[in-house]
Amino acid sequence: MTRPPSCVYVTHLVASKSGSTEAECEDAVAVLPIRSHDDMLREPLTAAVCDGATESALAKDWARLLSRVAVECAMEQPDVLAGGPAFEEFAASAVAQWDPWLAQYTQARVAEGRPLKWYEHTKLAEGAYATLLTLRIDPVPSTEAGTDIEAPEPAWQWRAAALGDSCLFHLRDDRLVEAFPVTAAEEFGTVPDLFGSRNRDVGLLARRTRFTEGRSLPGDRLFLMTDALAAWFLSTSDRDIAVRQLLEFSGPDDLGAFMEWLDGLRESRQLRNDDVAIVRVDFEGR
Repeated sequence: MTRPPSCVYVTHLVASKSGSTEAECEDAVAVLPIRSHDDMLREPLTAAVCDGATESALAKDWARLLSRVAVECAMEQPDVLAGGPAFEEFAASAVAQWDPWLAQYTQARVAEGRPLKWYEHTKLAEGAYATLLTLRIDPVPSTEAGTDIEAPEPAWQWRAAALGDSCLFHLRDDRLVEAFPVTAAEEFGTVPDLFGSRNRDVGLLARRTRFTEGRSLPGDRLFLMTDALAAWFLSTSDRDIAVRQLLEFSGPDDLGAFMEWLDGLRESRQLRNDDVAIVRVDFEGR
């Protein structure tokens, strides 16, 4: 009997901290392929979330560039998220794109009559910093390689790499089965490992990055979250309620309600006032 077709549904939301504008948000998300939130995907998928470090200059711009390069490289080279030379090549590629971007930014500031101040040059020389969590998902072939044996149900193989404290959560039957790379709320610190825009020691970046992989089945979900929301999720006293709350927000039309919900958590001191980025992946077999 032919196995039913399988697909992946992906959605993502980014919200600025209370009191900040959307343009000031230093968290970033990138997803490939670029599709409508309503599309069901049957091909490989890559996603990344970045949390720009406020203390560094142009952190939001570096977060956006880094997340974009991460999903592009993970889509082109599946082995990027296995570590080793492929990851180092990605890291070198990301860093190499910063100076050309910065040159264009500097020229644009001059054209606008707002040339960089001396103190901005000093800060930019230090580089921009962000955490990075990258994911790649591949459908598992319906038959085992080299045989005619058909798998009993759809499945997906995924790999993830994390530098810093943006987190991936794997849920089955809406129960947490894996948290990566942070497993408990008390593990969050004030100085996570960061990916620097001028860090050309790609070997060091690779050594500080953690890698994992897993397999998802129909009905499973993956969440990628930046640190503030991830810390809330790990610290909540009733995770079943937390999951149900998260599942209420499934597309860009829900951004307003999502921001109101976040503000409610902040007012009750359950959530630190910080930017938030989340990617949700649902696995479906039909």
